[in-house]
Amino acid sequence: MKLWVGLGNPGPKYAGTRHNIGWMAVDRIAGDHGFAPWRAKFQGQVAEGRLGSEKIILLKPETFMNLSGQSVRAAMDFHKLTPADVLVFHDELDLAPGKCRLKSGGGHAGHNGLRSIHAHIGEAYDRVRLGIGHPGHKDKVADYVLHDFAKADQDWLDDLMRGISDGAPMLADAQGDKFLNAVALRTAPPRSGGGGEVKPAPKPQRSEPEPEDTRTPMQKLMDRFR
Repeated sequence: MKLWVGLGNPGPKYAGTRHNIGWMAVDRIAGDHGFAPWRAKFQGQVAEGRLGSEKIILLKPETFMNLSGQSVRAAMDFHKLTPADVLVFHDELDLAPGKCRLKSGGGHAGHNGLRSIHAHIGEAYDRVRLGIGHPGHKDKVADYVLHDFAKADQDWLDDLMRGISDGAPMLADAQGDKFLNAVALRTAPPRSGGGGEVKPAPKPQRSEPEPEDTRTPMQKLMDRFR
């Protein structure tokens, strides 16, 4: 059994914000893979289902971002899970929009949701880092993450969500490389080639030497006026 956590803030005010991309990811997985309906539990919303042979519990904490660890700890204690069983989907300022990376353990890099989880369960859990880009200055971060994605972001955001859903079974099976490849096939599909057969250039024809002209000057002159 695995606990997959999507970080975000509750309520319609925050539903489309950059900070809620983690919620969006687990919502997409639940919808595409036939998970049970969401229900209130563990100070959040829970949906249960299977990916391959693995039972997955999806959790969206409703404690607000900076108290996410409370919800995660409650779910872990109930199901007798360890930090190694936990995977967190979260927004990542230090990745370009649409990029996706995996990380196991390590610091929280100032992310309030991860900071709270660290405080409740330690750092030995896995993360799916979902790039949202950086506004350019640290003073703009709070406003940036709490604003909705722009219309121009919708295409790459949808591709990213599709890729995460495609790769979810591989992620559940601990095949991180295959998961990332599934995401990349949606977000950066390979360019198709021309497909036509490349024909070799024709070989140059060898010209035959001109035959020697044996005519007399008078014959050449007569031939010109024939």
